[in-house]
Amino acid sequence: MAEEFDPKRFMVINHPLVEHKLHILRDQRTATKQFRELVNELAIFEGYEAMRDFPLEDVQVTTPLETTTCRRLSGKKVAIIPILRAGLGMVDGILQLVPSARVGHVGMYRDPETHEPHQYYCKFPADIENRICLIVDPMLATGGSLTAAIKFLRDAGVRDIRCLTLVSAPEGVRATLDFDPDVRLYTCALDRELNENAYILPGLGDAGDRIYGTK
Repeated sequence: MAEEFDPKRFMVINHPLVEHKLHILRDQRTATKQFRELVNELAIFEGYEAMRDFPLEDVQVTTPLETTTCRRLSGKKVAIIPILRAGLGMVDGILQLVPSARVGHVGMYRDPETHEPHQYYCKFPADIENRICLIVDPMLATGGSLTAAIKFLRDAGVRDIRCLTLVSAPEGVRATLDFDPDVRLYTCALDRELNENAYILPGLGDAGDRIYGTK
């Protein structure tokens, strides 16, 4: 099913360890502590792929034996934007890769009847327009919350937006890619569909409840 989406803008992370960790994440018997750890670990895998095209520059380094030319990131500034509250579970994983990244927050809740997102909080770093922004949220269902977060960032002047999710429904992927022609989307799994309550099937339940033990 992934082939129907533009491969330059949509990527399903293909790695045996991702598959293995996902099967544990989906299992309803997985306890809160392990679930939280797995979300963090999968965020690291996605972070690697989302930042694969960051440019590098040469730098001289003196080892214990000689001076050599190495490569380092070429001045890219990163901001991590979790969609509250489940997105917070992915932040530490990305920060392990980019400790200097700034963190903004978008708070939204989904109306249980209409499934539409409603914003209750939004705060970004002061120089957000100069940063590559990684929006993180474990679940991409209808795409309502994600597209709203993208709009907030575009309105703030952000040019490079990359979205990281763990489990996505085709409906949400399509809505996100159609909403913004320049955004890129990474996920660990493209699931079958949404049910009548806009939950992903087979999915893994409510990620926020399972991360924070509030189910």
